[in-house]
Amino acid sequence: MTKHYVIMGICGCGKTTIAQKLQQHLNCQYAEGDDFHTQANRDKMGAGIPLNDDDRAPWLANLRDWMSQQAENGAAHSVVTCSALKKAYRDILRGALGEVHFIHLSPPVEVNRERMAARKGHYMKANMVDSQLAILQPLESDELGFVVNNAGSPDEVWVEMVTKISS
Repeated sequence: MTKHYVIMGICGCGKTTIAQKLQQHLNCQYAEGDDFHTQANRDKMGAGIPLNDDDRAPWLANLRDWMSQQAENGAAHSVVTCSALKKAYRDILRGALGEVHFIHLSPPVEVNRERMAARKGHYMKANMVDSQLAILQPLESDELGFVVNNAGSPDEVWVEMVTKISS
């Protein structure tokens, strides 16, 4: 059965950096969730307007379908980055063929704000941190996964994450 690892969290928490390390470690396919957004969604976020559930629905369905395609192709693993802020969003992703695990990267808010402020050339703006925190729902007991407080360096986060995946 394919194991899908969804690296989740608010904007600027380090999803892409950690997902790329995991993808290399597992030698599997990787999907950058941002690439699955419509241009309208990117424009909206670039203007500082938070997405609503209707905006996110096709994006989440596309990611779910991509994961299912990996399973249909016989992949042992896949790695996806997706904010997956609400349980309802994660429920859509859990509809993929295979077993979906969520790795929630959760640095302290101040660290996240600093990372967003330093980010250049991305359509997400630093002021989006608050709107994402406002809707973030923690993982629940019926969801496979765990939280990593990634205040440290990517290498420190990596060690903690791989330790949890391996246990």
